[in-house]
Amino acid sequence: MEYENILLQKEGAIGMIKINRPEVRNALDGGTLQEMRRALQTLEEDKEIGVIVFTGEGEKSFAAGADIRQLREKQALDALAPGMSAFYREIENSSKATIAAINGFALGGGCELAMACDIRIAAHHAKIGLPELNLSIIPGAGGTQRLARIVGKGRALDMILTGDMLSGEQAERIGLVSRSVPGEELWQAVKEKAEKIMAKGPLAVRLAKLAIHRGFDLDMETALSVEKLAQAILFASEDKNEGTQAFLDKRKADFQGK
Repeated sequence: MEYENILLQKEGAIGMIKINRPEVRNALDGGTLQEMRRALQTLEEDKEIGVIVFTGEGEKSFAAGADIRQLREKQALDALAPGMSAFYREIENSSKATIAAINGFALGGGCELAMACDIRIAAHHAKIGLPELNLSIIPGAGGTQRLARIVGKGRALDMILTGDMLSGEQAERIGLVSRSVPGEELWQAVKEKAEKIMAKGPLAVRLAKLAIHRGFDLDMETALSVEKLAQAILFASEDKNEGTQAFLDKRKADFQGK
């Protein structure tokens, strides 16, 4: 499948969707989002892929937000249409673990893209923020909701109301990213994280994500019920039998996703 604005790459069981518009700081226009959605579906259907990584081409930008020229033309009803927000929900609901490799500017929709991923790893020099209020709009692709859930309401209000940008190291300190590393070490850190995840049972990865995402906003009793149902499915799986037997045999498990 041909792409104009992204690169779809594979390295072993890692699939990478790389925004390839460095001349505009990897801005996210409509065509780029459509290509990313197609690429995500391709990787979802690829049984060899265990982890999906989102990043940007070059060393300056992960994704510098929405294309302002397109944003200038938006009307009221456009905010209600499926678009960036719906796509980011697809990323969040992916059956596979997702990692944002933040290699530079991650602003506006770029920051929201990173927050839709399960794990975020940033270069020290990254600049992460939600500056939408400078345009007299608000973060509209999950930013007001995911940021507060990740770093807490107080810090989210501070970041959104001021539009301040954080470095990778600052983002790590408040928990917005799980790790910050020198830029030249970013891909190695992402690979190490992906390999740790891919050593786990793929069904367990999928159901752990489901239990966390679905249970987060529920009352505790209902959330625990979701957890129990997920566990019941895993107890009946071949992978559970393989994992427990491999542990007893002191060998590496050979999970089949069944």
